[in-house]
Amino acid sequence: MKTSNLLLATQRENPSDAETISHKLMLKAGLIRQVASGVYNWLPLGVKVLRKVENIVRREMENSGAQEILMPMVQPGELWKESGRWQQYGQELLIFEDRHDREFCLGPTHEEVITDLCRNEIRSYKQLPVIFYQIQTKFRDEIRPRFGVMRSREFIMKDAYSFDLSEQQMDDSYQSMRDAYVKIFNSLGLDYRIVKADSGAIGGADSEEFHVLADSGEDLLAFSDKSDYAINAELLIESKSDQDPGSLEGQDSPDGKGKLKLKRGIEVGHIFKLGRKYSESMKLTIQSEKGNIHPEMGCYGIGISRIVAAAIEQSHDDKGIIWSKEISPYTTALVEINPKGEENLKNLCTQIYTSLKERGHEVLWDDRDQSAGVKFSDMELIGIPQMIIIGEKSFRENKVEFKMRGEDKIVSLIPDEVLNIIQ
Repeated sequence: MKTSNLLLATQRENPSDAETISHKLMLKAGLIRQVASGVYNWLPLGVKVLRKVENIVRREMENSGAQEILMPMVQPGELWKESGRWQQYGQELLIFEDRHDREFCLGPTHEEVITDLCRNEIRSYKQLPVIFYQIQTKFRDEIRPRFGVMRSREFIMKDAYSFDLSEQQMDDSYQSMRDAYVKIFNSLGLDYRIVKADSGAIGGADSEEFHVLADSGEDLLAFSDKSDYAINAELLIESKSDQDPGSLEGQDSPDGKGKLKLKRGIEVGHIFKLGRKYSESMKLTIQSEKGNIHPEMGCYGIGISRIVAAAIEQSHDDKGIIWSKEISPYTTALVEINPKGEENLKNLCTQIYTSLKERGHEVLWDDRDQSAGVKFSDMELIGIPQMIIIGEKSFRENKVEFKMRGEDKIVSLIPDEVLNIIQ
């Protein structure tokens, strides 16, 4: 893609209403634009990042054996009344009526809809176990949307639901999803911790949260430096009301392995053992060898749009975003510095651009009629991992320049060499 053909909506000035690094940089880099409070347009660069995250999530869901479906964002009130959550969920549930005075809501989650689907489609125990997932827009009427897409009203989420005949089967499905989540967050290149959690309005028994470590996180986490032990610091001291959570730093880990470290986390994933909460309330029964039973359910969510913000919170500098190659909108930036419009220099850019694309690289060619400073600044702000610079001076020496995002070092190479080091 050439920048001359791209909606490259970068901004020089810091947005005055942005409280977090990710919100500021997503606006400055031209990833998002606000439509209303907590509601955003995603621009071309932002959509490319979203799709990269979605593809990684979808790959591991498919590898786990989960089946993709797509459920509606608009949900009938009758289903929520059946489950008992119509009043319970609270004011975050946006309720409205159609022209026939029937009540609906914009779905903040899909337990009711998936339970209704399965009670109509699954009859026999031979169809279980099964896991369905979707990547869908959700809506929660946050009282105070904050931090850009980190706590927005409309957001993109992957949610999955398992249906099992027994608690043992549910444990197996839960572990399968947990393992898939570990692979997802490892593939995303994020520093994260798995933390015991409260099930909240979703309901059910055991649950765990996946937190990306970042200074802007809303939760203070305590975790061992020698094991996988991690917990919300507030939960660890809840029986000691007079204790400061900060005092946990350096204490022995409760699992007997290592010392506790403290860091803030951004919740990006949550997995639940729902049990029979929805299958019983909504009368979902499966014919088994022992008669009709209510299946055990599990629920597994990942905040797709929140991951984008969390990745930025975790990896940035004073110049802009630093993407990992896995989710960067482009893997390589090709910066053309050609104020005199030399045809041979442009031909070299075309040659390198074509060669990289043929090798499967995603290249953003900055061919704009702008100064070198503007181009460098924009590419650093956008956060593309690798940059090839072709300017008049290096061209006369039959060289190009290569730079990795986040590093100051610039290397001069002949054109064939740079093609071989691009990752």
